[in-house]
Order: sequence, then C-alpha cells, then structure tokens
Amino acid sequence: MSHSPMQNMSSEELQSTLRELQNRHKAFCAEGHALDMTRGKPAGEQLDLANAMLDLPGAEQFRTTGGVDTRNYGGLEGLPEARALLAAMLDVKPDAVLMGGNSSLTLMHDAVVRALLHGVPGGQGPWKTGGADGVKFLCPVPGYDRHFSICEHFNIEMIPVPMTAEGPDMDAVESLVARDASIKGIWCVPRYSNPTGCVYSDAVVDRLARMQCAAPDFRIFWDNAYAVHHLTESPQPLKSISAACTAAGNPDRPYLFASTSKISFAGSGISAFAASPANVADAKKHLSMQTIGPDKVNQWRHVQFFENIDGVHAHMRKHAAIIAPKFQRVLEIFRAELEGRGIADWTEPDGGYFISLDVPEGCAARVVSLAGEAGVKLTPAGATFPYRKDTRDANLRIAPTLPAMSEIETAMRILCVCVRLAAAEKLIGRI
Repeated sequence: MSHSPMQNMSSEELQSTLRELQNRHKAFCAEGHALDMTRGKPAGEQLDLANAMLDLPGAEQFRTTGGVDTRNYGGLEGLPEARALLAAMLDVKPDAVLMGGNSSLTLMHDAVVRALLHGVPGGQGPWKTGGADGVKFLCPVPGYDRHFSICEHFNIEMIPVPMTAEGPDMDAVESLVARDASIKGIWCVPRYSNPTGCVYSDAVVDRLARMQCAAPDFRIFWDNAYAVHHLTESPQPLKSISAACTAAGNPDRPYLFASTSKISFAGSGISAFAASPANVADAKKHLSMQTIGPDKVNQWRHVQFFENIDGVHAHMRKHAAIIAPKFQRVLEIFRAELEGRGIADWTEPDGGYFISLDVPEGCAARVVSLAGEAGVKLTPAGATFPYRKDTRDANLRIAPTLPAMSEIETAMRILCVCVRLAAAEKLIGRI
C-alpha cells in the first residue's frame, strides 16, 4: 500500500491527520493493553522444541563415546564432541574452541577482563596501563546494548561507527584504528547483526582481517550469536573471519563467540570461545584459575540431542517455522501502515531476532513514550547506541519472537499509529 508523504500535506491536512491519530491513540490507551516487545527472547514454543533434552544424558549414558565420565572434574577445554559441534557453527577447527557455560556474554566479559588485567598475546602488557588515552573500542551502531554495557562497566571509551547494509563502515574503521593505538577492539555481530539483521560481506570481513592497526594487540570481538538463526532456506554465506585473518598474517586478531542460548534452552545452553592457538593457550592459563572444569553433563546432552551440525540446522528450521511468520507479519503491517509516508525505514532481515526501525529524527523517544501510554513496552530509545545516546533520536529495535501472533498484530498497529503521531507532531512543531 502506498501513501502520500506527510511532508507534502497542507497545513489543514496535517492538522486533520493529527486529530485522527490522536483519537486512534486515545482509543488504544482505553483498551488496557499490556504488551512487551522489549527483548529478543525465544517464545515458549521454541523452547519446547528441545524438551527431549531434559531426559538426557540418562542415568546410564553419562560416559561419552571417548569414555569421559561427564559427572567428574576435568576437561578444561570442554568435551571434544561439544568442541566439534560448536566449531562447525563458528567455521573453525575443534582445537580452536574452548567451551563455556550457558552464556557467550560471560565469555566476552571475561575476555575483556583478561585483556584489561593481563594483556593479550602480541601485546605490551595489560590494556588498562596502555597509555594516557586509556582503552577504546569501536562500536558499530546501531548495535547490541550488552556489548556497550561491558565497555561502560569497565570505563572503556566507546567510539560509534556507522553500520551499512554490508557491515560497519570500513572507511571509518580503518581510519580510526590506523591512527589511534588506544583503540584495542571492535564489537561485531557478523550474521544477522543486532538489530539491523545485516550479514557482513566478504569485502568487510577481508578489510577487518587485513587493516593496519596502530595497536599491535587489537582484537575483533566476533559475536556470532545468530550463526544458524536463518529465516530463509537460502541464507547469505558469511566468510570465515578466522581464515581471513590467518591469510592476512593476523591470526591472533579475532576472538569468536557463540552459544546455543537461542537454539536449545535460553538459560541453560552451552557456549564457545574460539581463537588462534596463542589466544587459546592464553585463555586456558587464566581459565585454570577460575574453574576445575565446565559442565560436561550439559555439553554431553547437547551433543546427544543434536549429534552434529546437520542436526542443529534441522532443529533451527523448526525454529524458523515458528518465528518467520511473526517477522513477516511485522513487515506486512509496516508496509501497510508506514510505507510511502516518508516517515519510517526498516530492515527486512533474513535471520536473527530483530528488525531495526528508523523514525523521523527527534522522534524515537516520543514514539516509545506514546506506545507505553497505549500499553506497548518497547526497548528504550537509544538502547542500540553507546551510553544509550542516539544523537539522531531515530532508531528503535523491534523484537518479534516472544509475543504471540495476536499480540504482535495489536502491538505493531499501535506502534505504527505512534510513529505517525510523533511524525505529525514534529511536522507541526510540537516536538
């Protein structure tokens, strides 16, 4: 459906539209909705897909095919079978993988802490004593708020760089890292980036791998959280950052992370850190002070349930059957209510958990406020930017996975009215 751009309306038409939208918003407010669209959680139906895992490994099946008693101490790196499973997700060899607990976020947090306190292979000591300029990270925006929270928690200065349809703006990235040795890392969600849903192009991967960095201990934090979270049968390929960095002569540059948190059970999956031999050895040295061994029982039940990467892909097709219609419905409503009005742009991802919605500059916080009044909780405006400061006040992250389809229908229609209302207010000069 096409509409006339609001900017082309006469003053009388705009005032009439404003009154109509105010009345619609008031009616929504009176209906008493309580709809939560704030975070990208799996729906209960998705979690149910892995319920059979709760019966594993079984009282007599606690020994792995290699004879390891998963109930006991040891195995700092994780089970070989689990390392192989996560290695296939990350496109690395199994010996490049260290297994973690239920959260890849924990592994990212710990990798930052190790670097701050002890430094990394190829560096010149702890990052926290790296010079008067402190430690800085590049943050593609819009991006993942929990990455930004780690930096803020440890007083790491965040430098926003724009996202494009192919990944971070590499002209900006290359210019910054070439001249500033205090820039030690960059956050990347390379497949179905949070929240835009873009997949990094081969050219972006290659430029990240070979770029000249003033800091010899620069690290790419490659959070491949949505490595297998496809919504289509023909996903766009993602080039291996590990292979690209090795070919460019920078094998130690990437730190890779992944988990099954949105594959099996969100609160009790398994996670992995993958890197070069030098990085893995360094991480193991510190990890040995932290634990005697990981939860191998949980690793083993995951291996039994999925068996191999083909089993993971088959399982994720079941996930897609549940959530792809939700994404499609959100996009259908956006097209019907917002397309052609000149007030909104949105991404149409082929996977992941989010849709990125851009509203008129200066309107995102107002949209969130209006939606809240009508009973729809949205992720706060600015959440997808460092320090929660979107200088344009324009970006909103939409999370369609958790609510039921009927809730999505209602929430998105309310959201669209709020976007149109905020845009009309801005054009009239009320915000």
